[in-house]
Amino acid sequence: MAEWQERISINPAVCHGKACIRGTRVMVSVILDNLTAGVHRDEILASYPTLADADIQAAISYAAELAREGAAALPLERIA
Repeated sequence: MAEWQERISINPAVCHGKACIRGTRVMVSVILDNLTAGVHRDEILASYPTLADADIQAAISYAAELAREGAAALPLERIA
């Protein structure tokens, strides 16, 4: 999804500068945490009426971009 940049913003004055769905205070991490916990998209949309399904997809796309381009402190796997 190339348009995730249009749906996600970072503003130091909103949610301590965490990535949020543009125009809301819904953090991307909250959406991803809900999906990881098995919460269905319809439930997320009902809980956060300012969201659209495309916002959920944008959050997933943003996370994929971070996984491709970012780095996380993971232990080095050793082949036995």
